Amino acid sequence: MDGAFPGLGTVINVLAVLAGAVLGMLAGNRLPERVRAVVTDSLGLVTLLVAGLSALEVTSPALRDAVGSGVPVLVVLGSLLVGGIVGSLLRIEDRLESLAGVVQGWVQRRHIPGGEGSGHEQRERFIEGWLTASLLFCVGPLTILGSLSDGLGRGIDQLVLKSALDFFASVAFASTFGVGVLMSAVSVVVVQGSLTLLGVTLGEVVPEAHIAGLTATGGLLLVGIAFRLLGVRQIPVGDLLPALVVAPVLVSLVAAFR
Repeated sequence: MDGAFPGLGTVINVLAVLAGAVLGMLAGNRLPERVRAVVTDSLGLVTLLVAGLSALEVTSPALRDAVGSGVPVLVVLGSLLVGGIVGSLLRIEDRLESLAGVVQGWVQRRHIPGGEGSGHEQRERFIEGWLTASLLFCVGPLTILGSLSDGLGRGIDQLVLKSALDFFASVAFASTFGVGVLMSAVSVVVVQGSLTLLGVTLGEVVPEAHIAGLTATGGLLLVGIAFRLLGVRQIPVGDLLPALVVAPVLVSLVAAFR
């Protein structure tokens, strides 16, 4: 399917996320607390499954050929360490909680479904919804390759498929986490829009090794999200977000010095 203009695939994807999130928020108000708890546990388990599949990209032949045998795990480790240090110094997790408080107040003033409650617990719910949905929607081969293909004028088939998957995922997540999932549409605009622009500007595809390094690192961040959803441990995933930028840079550096 060819897009009428670069970015059409992202527009469709954003509309799918918004529609699914609104439906989920409306449905969430009608669910008893015990049902929401079961939904949260189910989402945590599915997130763990997606995380495992993404993390397996550390075994990608393209990544191994680019950085050498045995090095991919070190690349992911380095990405998490450097990214975590940078994120901690920037206090990203704290800033996200502050943002959550602002958005929560705005939602409550307008009586939007999914924004009920107050205090730290509600802000944490917003952060988990936004982080979980954003990572699921923005990390992975479909996101990167689909957006680049859109920018290169090669069609939007991959993003249309991704939009369908994201729609159902946003319904499920928004029924539990509310408006935080709705805000993940902004993440989709920024990430996929930037990648589409990259395809238009450079006219070349990001090397597969870089995609594998990014996806594997993102998979471990999803593990952290899954642990939060399942109540195992409150890992500060927000502080680890810079690792997604560090991963492809480290792949480039290691490959250059081989």
